Amino acid sequence: MTIGGTLAKARQEAGLSVPQVAGRTRIRETVIQAIERDDYSMCGGDFYARGHIRSIARATGIDPEPLVQEYDDAHGGAPQAISARLAFEAKTPVKILERRSPNWSAAMAAALVLIVAYGIFRVVTGPDRHKTAERAAAPAATPSATVRPSHTAAVAQAPRKEVTVRLKAKRASWLSVQDDKGKQLFSGVIRPGQSQEWTAKKHIRLVIGNGGGVRLTVNGKDVGSPGQDGQVVRLDLGPKDPQKG
Repeated sequence: MTIGGTLAKARQEAGLSVPQVAGRTRIRETVIQAIERDDYSMCGGDFYARGHIRSIARATGIDPEPLVQEYDDAHGGAPQAISARLAFEAKTPVKILERRSPNWSAAMAAALVLIVAYGIFRVVTGPDRHKTAERAAAPAATPSATVRPSHTAAVAQAPRKEVTVRLKAKRASWLSVQDDKGKQLFSGVIRPGQSQEWTAKKHIRLVIGNGGGVRLTVNGKDVGSPGQDGQVVRLDLGPKDPQKG
């Protein structure tokens, strides 16, 4: 008997309808019906097909592993494991464009040059021409007031000591999230409309199964989708991210 036939028989023997299995597994009825016909085209790939087979088998009270093994044998085998280094090594850096702030340092340097020039002029002309020098220098010094930064802008912000990542799913995607010590913060499928947020001291490492199906906010800045639909994206984010483009 095929995988789909086995699942359909188990559902019937358990006295369950397709809508009841859909309610228990959160899998759409049309997908369950297709799987029972051994049609996996609506699953979205082998990873999701294996997950659906496991969920339906458990909901109907049978062991899912023989069915998953049968699926792997028929579809090229189970996926190969990858090392942690390769899993978290970003193949394509994600550039994040950010509006540049005004260059207050250059403006302050220009104002300082004007002040020094004015002081030299007074020394050269002498005290008896003090009033004339003041009148000559006043127009040149006036523009410095227009480039003087506010006290708040001149004070550098204290560096962040933590990294916070918020992820919202537009479409279903598999996720793996770890901190810099390798602690698993999340592993599984996030569904459309769901949100997750994580905070760590040094780094948060993500593997996203559907880069175009999620939206990221890193340290309070919305950086959008990190990839294309169906693209696997690996990110390593720290307190200084997002970096300026």
